[in-house]
Amino acid sequence: MLKKRFFKTKDECEVAFELNLDDAERVELLCESNDWEPIVMKKSKGGAFRTRIRFPKEQRVQFRYLVDGNAWLNDDDADDYRYNEFGGRNCVIYTTADSRPPVITAD
Repeated sequence: MLKKRFFKTKDECEVAFELNLDDAERVELLCESNDWEPIVMKKSKGGAFRTRIRFPKEQRVQFRYLVDGNAWLNDDDADDYRYNEFGGRNCVIYTTADSRPPVITAD
Protein backbone atom coordinates (compact mmCIF):
# COMPACT_ATOMS: atom_id res chain seq x y z
CA MET A 1 0.00 0.00 0.00
CA LEU A 2 1.18 3.50 -0.84
CA LYS A 3 -0.16 6.76 0.53
CA LYS A 4 1.03 10.17 -0.63
CA ARG A 5 0.85 13.34 1.42
CA PHE A 6 1.57 16.75 -0.05
CA PHE A 7 2.58 19.83 1.92
CA LYS A 8 1.40 23.38 1.24
CA THR A 9 4.59 24.98 2.52
CA LYS A 10 7.17 22.54 1.10
CA ASP A 11 7.90 21.20 -2.35
CA GLU A 12 7.86 17.66 -1.01
CA CYS A 13 5.68 14.59 -1.10
CA GLU A 14 5.74 12.20 1.84
CA VAL A 15 5.10 8.61 0.78
CA ALA A 16 3.99 6.00 3.30
CA PHE A 17 5.03 2.51 2.22
CA GLU A 18 3.27 -0.49 3.78
CA LEU A 19 3.61 -4.18 3.02
CA ASN A 20 1.53 -6.83 4.78
CA LEU A 21 3.49 -10.05 5.17
CA ASP A 22 2.67 -12.22 8.16
CA ASP A 23 5.50 -14.71 7.74
CA ALA A 24 8.37 -12.29 6.89
CA GLU A 25 11.09 -11.47 9.39
CA ARG A 26 12.61 -8.46 7.62
CA VAL A 27 11.54 -6.16 4.79
CA GLU A 28 13.74 -3.52 3.21
CA LEU A 29 12.73 -0.77 0.83
CA LEU A 30 15.22 0.04 -1.90
CA CYS A 31 14.78 3.08 -4.10
CA GLU A 32 16.80 4.98 -6.63
CA SER A 33 16.55 8.26 -4.72
CA ASN A 34 19.16 7.05 -2.22
CA ASP A 35 21.27 4.97 -4.66
CA TRP A 36 19.37 1.76 -3.84
CA GLU A 37 20.63 1.63 -0.24
CA PRO A 38 18.28 -0.55 1.85
CA ILE A 39 15.91 1.13 4.28
CA VAL A 40 14.71 -1.31 6.94
CA MET A 41 10.95 -1.13 7.36
CA LYS A 42 9.51 -1.41 10.87
CA LYS A 43 7.17 -4.29 11.62
CA SER A 44 3.96 -3.39 13.43
CA LYS A 45 2.19 -5.61 15.96
CA GLY A 46 -0.34 -6.46 13.24
CA GLY A 47 2.40 -7.79 10.96
CA ALA A 48 2.59 -4.91 8.46
CA PHE A 49 5.98 -3.45 7.58
CA ARG A 50 6.00 0.35 7.29
CA THR A 51 8.20 3.33 6.55
CA ARG A 52 7.78 6.92 5.32
CA ILE A 53 10.05 8.86 2.99
CA ARG A 54 9.90 12.41 1.67
CA PHE A 55 10.70 13.03 -1.98
CA PRO A 56 10.79 16.25 -4.01
CA LYS A 57 7.58 17.01 -5.89
CA GLU A 58 7.33 16.36 -9.63
CA GLN A 59 9.64 13.33 -9.57
CA ARG A 60 9.54 9.76 -10.82
CA VAL A 61 11.04 7.37 -8.25
CA GLN A 62 11.70 3.67 -8.79
CA PHE A 63 11.62 1.25 -5.86
CA ARG A 64 11.26 -2.40 -4.80
CA TYR A 65 10.89 -4.39 -1.60
CA LEU A 66 13.42 -7.02 -0.52
CA VAL A 67 11.93 -9.64 1.81
CA ASP A 68 14.17 -11.63 4.16
CA GLY A 69 17.18 -10.85 2.00
CA ASN A 70 16.19 -13.08 -0.90
CA ALA A 71 12.76 -12.31 -2.42
CA TRP A 72 11.95 -9.20 -4.44
CA LEU A 73 8.38 -7.90 -4.33
CA ASN A 74 6.58 -5.12 -6.12
CA ASP A 75 3.75 -2.97 -4.82
CA ASP A 76 0.36 -3.42 -6.49
CA ASP A 77 -0.40 0.24 -5.73
CA ALA A 78 2.56 1.60 -7.72
CA ASP A 79 1.77 4.28 -10.28
CA ASP A 80 3.76 2.49 -12.98
CA TYR A 81 6.44 -0.15 -13.57
CA ARG A 82 9.77 -0.05 -15.44
CA TYR A 83 11.91 -2.94 -16.56
CA ASN A 84 15.31 -3.13 -14.88
CA GLU A 85 18.66 -4.46 -16.08
CA PHE A 86 18.13 -7.73 -14.19
CA GLY A 87 15.09 -8.79 -16.22
CA GLY A 88 12.58 -7.80 -13.54
CA ARG A 89 10.37 -4.78 -13.10
CA ASN A 90 10.74 -1.93 -10.64
CA CYS A 91 7.80 -0.09 -9.14
CA VAL A 92 7.46 3.58 -9.96
CA ILE A 93 5.81 6.27 -7.91
CA TYR A 94 5.13 9.76 -9.26
CA THR A 95 5.31 12.55 -6.73
CA THR A 96 2.60 14.53 -8.45
CA ALA A 97 -0.82 15.10 -6.92
CA ASP A 98 -2.65 13.20 -9.66
CA SER A 99 -0.32 10.17 -10.05
CA ARG A 100 0.56 11.12 -13.61
CA PRO A 101 4.17 11.32 -14.80
CA PRO A 102 5.80 14.65 -14.05
CA VAL A 103 6.26 17.04 -16.95
CA ILE A 104 9.96 17.31 -17.79
CA THR A 105 10.90 20.46 -19.65
CA ALA A 106 14.14 21.10 -21.53
CA ASP A 107 16.34 23.91 -20.26
